[in-house]
Amino acid sequence: MRKELLTMPMHCLFAWGVLACAVGLLQGAALASTADHSQFKGLQQDFKSGSAVTKICLECHTKAAGEVMASKHWSWEWPDPHSKKMLGKQNVLTSFSLGIQSNNPVCSVCHVGYGWKDNNFDFTAQENVDCLVCHDTTGTYRKQSGMAGHPPVVAMEFPPGSGNVVKPVDLKEVAQNVGKSSRDNCGACHFYGGGGDGVKHGDLDSSLAAPEKDVDVHMNALGLDFSCTECHKTTRHQVAGSRYALTATDVHGALMRGSKDDRNPSTCQACHGNASHKLARLNRHADKLACQTCHIPQYARGGIATKLTWDWSAAGRKDKDGQPLVEKDANGHVVYDAKKGSFTYGENMVPDYFWFNGKVDHLTVSDKIDPTNSVPLNRFYGSPADGASRIWPFKVMRATQPYDKVHMTMLKAHTTGNDEDSYGKSFDWHKAVTRGMQDAGKPFSGQMGFVETEMSWPITHMVAPKEQALSCVACHGAESRLAKVPGIHLPGHHAHGWLDKLGWGLAWLTLLGVIVHGAGRAFTSRKGARK
Repeated sequence: MRKELLTMPMHCLFAWGVLACAVGLLQGAALASTADHSQFKGLQQDFKSGSAVTKICLECHTKAAGEVMASKHWSWEWPDPHSKKMLGKQNVLTSFSLGIQSNNPVCSVCHVGYGWKDNNFDFTAQENVDCLVCHDTTGTYRKQSGMAGHPPVVAMEFPPGSGNVVKPVDLKEVAQNVGKSSRDNCGACHFYGGGGDGVKHGDLDSSLAAPEKDVDVHMNALGLDFSCTECHKTTRHQVAGSRYALTATDVHGALMRGSKDDRNPSTCQACHGNASHKLARLNRHADKLACQTCHIPQYARGGIATKLTWDWSAAGRKDKDGQPLVEKDANGHVVYDAKKGSFTYGENMVPDYFWFNGKVDHLTVSDKIDPTNSVPLNRFYGSPADGASRIWPFKVMRATQPYDKVHMTMLKAHTTGNDEDSYGKSFDWHKAVTRGMQDAGKPFSGQMGFVETEMSWPITHMVAPKEQALSCVACHGAESRLAKVPGIHLPGHHAHGWLDKLGWGLAWLTLLGVIVHGAGRAFTSRKGARK
């Protein structure tokens, strides 16, 4: 383009510049807000609660709360068409919280609402919708752990007895400066899922707030600088893309933004199409491989370690003074917490790889388990023969969790807070599980054991630049990443010693035959010349 500009006639160059400026101004106008919220009379007041702000928002944005209430971000539920189960944070089991129902005041710090502290929360009250958590642009809005999704509006000590004072949020300032959602808004929850920075997913952590190109080529702060909604397109507060409803294979090619096509716009193919490589051989690889398999060579690449194992059964140890024990490793990671058990972490981790066709089954607290084997908390289905599967990269979280020895079901527990029923203060597993199952509305026999579990998390973020995509030898070499994936033949990896020896022997014999034949031709040609 630079060469074309240098050779362009002056009058054309001037016209091109005017056009470029006009387009830039139009784009700027389209991106900028047309309303200065600081001028709205309803927002020129001091607010004593987030709900009071929402009531003012709804005076203009009359449909917004209803749209939010129809989303997974509000209900934390999703009806699975495959298993017919109601999935979501309220129902599925994970390795992290052991159930949110008994831990709502803490867990709902990441809910898009105010006041969800127990089963009496009113999901129909529009003033309970939190507008600010997704639309704050000041970077000062935060919810306080243990306050059921409310922001602090007065100075408070947290944790109690620590001497640490948490400053209140200036709701008036935040409300007057709302705007489009950013990575900071989404990351405030999604970067810290599972109880800490990078703990849960492995490909989502605070390094993505302003990443370098090597960490994520799309979100590169000095490059494309994509917001989350650039891929997770949102219509009427319905955010595209979900770990409950993944699109394993997208064969439809690029998707025009703004079209009425109801396809998932967050797939790689929705932007890049199905033939994005110059080499046809690489494009054919996409018939069996998810894009992420080659283009996300490792996860947890941004300098933030992700949690790999969690042993809940180890909880309860105390130090020499009789206080709950906490231990850290050389990198400052908590590797033991008397309230939670022991952990291991990892960075720059090579994923596990499985066939995946889009169908996922999640274990709920009502499902029976086999404690003699490691219990899969979720199961990704797929095979090399169904024509709908691709090989995907995953983080596999391994844990040791409580289960009911009589009912043969996994157990939920009350694991947060300092009340008498929480094991966090006095460490009584029986009390913690009894309270957790009671709040979940499920039976507990009183007989508890521990079982090994596994939970898989698909890797879709931290896309590396194309120069850092996996080389051929990563799969086709002796130490193939895909060695454990069934149903595939990998030239360069799947080799037979006797067949190789036979092949090399034939090659050497062929070479020898060519040499003998050539020498014979040369000899006979000279002999003929002498005659």
